[in-house]
Amino acid sequence: MNQFWDRVLEFCQKTTQEIGDRLMDDYGSLKPMEKADGSLVTKADQWADKKIREAIAKVFPEHGVLTEETTHTLPDTDWCWIIDPIDGTTNFTRGIPIWAISLGLLYQGTPVFGFVYLPFLNQAFHGYWYGNSGLTGYTGAFLNNQPIQTSQDSPSKSHLFNLCARSLAILQHPFPCKMRMIGVATYNILLVAAGAAIGGVEATPKIWDIAAVWVILQAAGGSFTSLGDNEIFPLEVGKNYGEVSFPTLALCRQELVATFKPLTEVL
Repeated sequence: MNQFWDRVLEFCQKTTQEIGDRLMDDYGSLKPMEKADGSLVTKADQWADKKIREAIAKVFPEHGVLTEETTHTLPDTDWCWIIDPIDGTTNFTRGIPIWAISLGLLYQGTPVFGFVYLPFLNQAFHGYWYGNSGLTGYTGAFLNNQPIQTSQDSPSKSHLFNLCARSLAILQHPFPCKMRMIGVATYNILLVAAGAAIGGVEATPKIWDIAAVWVILQAAGGSFTSLGDNEIFPLEVGKNYGEVSFPTLALCRQELVATFKPLTEVL
């Protein structure tokens, strides 16, 4: 099985490097367009989406694809890639260097491998999390191929907790940590996986925002909790996820859910 994971990792590294190098040429220079849901898109998002889909079709022709910019329906294939060609399009267009290319690989509707590359920061995260899939192979979470793990600290005013733009209602109540707003859903959660933040919350992420980091956070020892009525995974074959949001709480460890979930239920 590790030979398969070697192929997957090599594919992600090569593809995101090539895409990222090209996106750097457009970084900070493109005028965004507004989509129906209010999010932004540029010609660079659309180009990257197309190139990643073409690369998957060439290397893994038997795999399905679900992407932010084109296909929102989960296909009837055991393996499916979920793509966010540019997570953080607003940052990308405004010349803020935190934006990412995100690739999550699902097996029978549940993510088992995640890869996120931040070209400007030269940071590549990846991780393996098999859950109840029956799959085996490499384990752990990594930043630039070095192992990472979540913090074991207790929350305090010297620790960080990440918010998204739609989660400010949390501030109505006293909060045990300092707040940060990154502007990129994947990096919000990756900072928890890497031990830089105690936790983070995303009020309205789409499936392409969380598929890859769902794996990486848990592989690093963290906890990923749905703030909705149901569990997020497995996804349903044939369902359109284009308008579905998945409010989520990311924490450095499971024991802190009891502390932070009540503070985020206002969302």
